[in-house]
Order: sequence, then structure tokens, then C-alpha cells
Amino acid sequence: MSDVLGVMESWSAEVACVRDESGRLSTIPIADIVAGKPVPPRPSVRHRVSAEEAELRANSSWPALETEALGRWLLRAAGGYSSRANSVLAVGDPGVGFAEAVAVVRHFYESRDLPSWAQVVVGSDVHREFEVAGWQYARPGEGDTSFQVASVAQVARATAREMPVDAPPVQLSPTVTAEWIATDDRAMSHGQTARDVLDGPEQVCFAVAPGAGSVVAAGRATLADDWVGISNVWVAPELRGRRLSVVVVRAMVGWAAERGASTAYLQVRGDNAAAVASYARLGFLPHHTYRYLMPS
Repeated sequence: MSDVLGVMESWSAEVACVRDESGRLSTIPIADIVAGKPVPPRPSVRHRVSAEEAELRANSSWPALETEALGRWLLRAAGGYSSRANSVLAVGDPGVGFAEAVAVVRHFYESRDLPSWAQVVVGSDVHREFEVAGWQYARPGEGDTSFQVASVAQVARATAREMPVDAPPVQLSPTVTAEWIATDDRAMSHGQTARDVLDGPEQVCFAVAPGAGSVVAAGRATLADDWVGISNVWVAPELRGRRLSVVVVRAMVGWAAERGASTAYLQVRGDNAAAVASYARLGFLPHHTYRYLMPS
């Protein structure tokens, strides 16, 4: 006996036709079939990456101004600008006992006059240990953050379909500009520290879609190896719902594709239903969720 794994394209009284992943079509007499069963599709290569590896890749999007390794954990500080750059990335083994690791974390942040925050993958062993130790949500009332991935090619095709007819041009800059930072009140309030974090990655671009006298949409993309991170997507409040976010995402993905990117990722709050739905239309699927914790 032999078997074939593929997509069942047709079934008649005489034969069944199955196309395998190489594209070859097998025509099988019904009388010769002994057994068959449905097989779910293989998970995406991108989804076979562990949450720990995905988070370490994403860390390059927001390089803290100061970092210190604690086993597999990463202590990060950047003057308070961005949660990611001012929390310990607590994934994997810290290399010491949990109580000792927590003491190191608290000393690191207290000595820098920063709150002790931990970024944890929801449902992980580390997450459970922090909760047993009494740590709680650092952002009460907010949903967890969904880490989402997609293929660059898929996003490129989807954004082409979703582009508005009157799409404005997009300007790309390798450094943060005054026009871009004016769309981000939090960055404005942190001045040069924010600029240093935003400009930190080796490969980064800032997208701005100008309108009549002002910016109508903006975004930021970073590239490390073949993974592009999409962040800071912003649309002027009075123009939301016109798919301007698609315009800047398409421009940034194009920038990344020219430099060899094959995987795109972003982070979006799970309780932001509109954004989740919008990114789903572009091909982004949930990989894992994370949250920030702090001592009670």
C-alpha cells in the first residue's frame, strides 16, 4: 500500500484527485482507497517559532539605552520612554532562583528611579511564578497585547487590495523627523530620550503621509535579519476609517521587502477590536500574548 497527502480537489464515483504540496496531481481509483482521514494544515513556519524567540527578535525594535543580561532574561532601561524598553523581558531561565532574580530586577529599576516592571508571556511558567509571588497587572483595565505575525508577501498582496483610491504619497526617512514625532505625544514628552530609542535599531524607517498642511498618517518599521517589525501606526483622528493605516503599512512593508524581509510582526492590544480586525485583513495572525506585571 501507499499513501498521498494533499488537497482533495475532486471526488467522483470512479476516482478521487489529490494534489500534493509539490503540485503533482494524483488520480486514485475509488476502489483502491482503503482509508482516508482529514489532516489539518501544517502550522506556519513563523508560528513554529517559540514565544521566547519571537520576543527576543522583537526586542531589537525597541533597543533600550541600557541593558543587562540576567540569564535568559534581559533588564532594560531607557529613562521611562516605552514600556518595552523599561521592563525586564522575563522569558526563559534567569540562571538563578526566582526569588533572587526578582530581587535583582527590583534593585535594577529602583536604582534608576524607575518602576519595576516585567514583560511576561501569558500562560508561561515565568508568568505563573510572578503571579504566585504577588505581582499584578501593571496596566489595570487594559487588555493583554497580542503579538501577531504574517508573511511579508501576504501583507504586500493584502495591502494592494485594501489601498484607498485616493491614497496619499508616503515619505520614508531613516531617522525620526519633526513631522513624525509630532504625531506621538508620549515621544514628544520624553524629548531626546525618545529619539534615541526610536532611532536605535540598525535598520529603521519612519513613514509619514502628508496632507493639507499636516500629517494624516504615520508609522515606524524596523528590520533585523528577515523580520520587519511594524509599530507606531497612527492616523489623524478625524480621518480614521479611510484605510490610511493601510497606506503607511504598505509603504513600510515595501521598504522591508527591498531589504530581504520575509516575516512581518506587530503588537496590538487584544481589546482594540478595530485594529485587530484591520490587521487580520492584512494577514496578521496571533502568535502569543504578553502583559506587563509589577509588584503589588
